[in-house]
Amino acid sequence: MTGTEPAAQAIDTTRPHPARVYDWFLGGKDNYSVDEQLGRRIAAIDGGAPRAALANRAFMRRATRALAGDLGVRQFLDVGTGIPTEPNLHQIAQSAAPDARVVYVDNDPIVLAHAQALLRGTPQGVTEYLQADARDPDGILERASRVLDFGRPVALSLIALLHFVADEDGAHDLVRTLVGALAPGSCLVLSTMTADFEPESVRRGVAAYAAGGVTLVARSRAEVGVFFEGLELLPPGIVPVDRWRPEDAPGDTAPVSLYGAVGVKR
Repeated sequence: MTGTEPAAQAIDTTRPHPARVYDWFLGGKDNYSVDEQLGRRIAAIDGGAPRAALANRAFMRRATRALAGDLGVRQFLDVGTGIPTEPNLHQIAQSAAPDARVVYVDNDPIVLAHAQALLRGTPQGVTEYLQADARDPDGILERASRVLDFGRPVALSLIALLHFVADEDGAHDLVRTLVGALAPGSCLVLSTMTADFEPESVRRGVAAYAAGGVTLVARSRAEVGVFFEGLELLPPGIVPVDRWRPEDAPGDTAPVSLYGAVGVKR
């Protein structure tokens, strides 16, 4: 870990936070009763929600291995990283390339509270954490440029982030700004929720999040494709996250309600 960040601000335990609800789905312990309550409501509505969270983490691992190992990417910008859960992105990237440079970004103070202890990389590489809001892409780029060389390829990871940012709140501007700053050979790794497979369960899940004060947006495959305009999609394209280059053949279970894809900037 390098650099310094301000001391963690007070953690609001009166409202659920997406990163902590996600941590609860993953079986983590860095969440509060308000997060568990919302997680249980979501799981009661959609029993596949915890499976989707696990499938999403597995997608992140496979995509990171592919970029670090097959494409030779050595720089990673992970926006909306969430509470550290091993193996995290830097561990995957630096196991393939010990000199990889990784910058994590999140706005939850509980993530900052754990970052110093958990986000430790290799001596050859760099692992940095920025406390910042995804809706400030210019600020993220300015601060990340102290660690990453944006004249060289960077893998931008937006994993399970954009379904918390509505179109009217700047989701497309966020992606355009971040991708626009990347050099040729860079990649966008993205996963986001869809209602294409289980519309009623997802609709009720969106309503439950809204009741907890959390914005949640489900997008169709075509709507997800807009984020990749101008990029070359790696096979198999935009698919449910458990179908993106699975290490084992997918079972007979229904696809999870998260699309995932990797696009390359040429």
